[in-house]
Amino acid sequence: MHIPPYYKRESWQRFLAGTFAGAIIAFFVFVYMYGQLYEGWVEENLELRAQLQEIKSNYKALEESNKELDQRYQQKATVSSIEINISNQKQLNLDRLIIREFEEVIKKEINEVIGKEVDDLSENYSFLIRTIENKTYEIHDFSYQAKVQHLFVTEKLEAHIKLTIAN
Repeated sequence: MHIPPYYKRESWQRFLAGTFAGAIIAFFVFVYMYGQLYEGWVEENLELRAQLQEIKSNYKALEESNKELDQRYQQKATVSSIEINISNQKQLNLDRLIIREFEEVIKKEINEVIGKEVDDLSENYSFLIRTIENKTYEIHDFSYQAKVQHLFVTEKLEAHIKLTIAN
């Protein structure tokens, strides 16, 4: 069997040249489109990697922060200082010396709460109030009875007290 020599005919030569030129043009178009698409994928990949690194670093920072907060909450808060405020010092005409002495006497009375856990004192605040109210305080030949108006139990114990002159 013999294949006819079509390559010698001018119409076939144009067809084969057009096919060859089309293949070359199609190859370059394919390479261009593939390059553009691949470039887009590379840019997107780099962007996603950057976002992933940022998210990982944020996660690590949040995890460390969470560990620090856990450690803080595991360490119980304790009372470190006591502050006494007398609400009616102007009505009783008390000078600063008497107020200072009265604050010191009450601080001595409830001094054992320093170093205690805030949670324990919050649960048993009524004992602390009774400790302050059930005593008559004598300062400069006057007897005073204390009434606790407000008691704030935090790391700084704050008591707002109203004084009355005892009989």
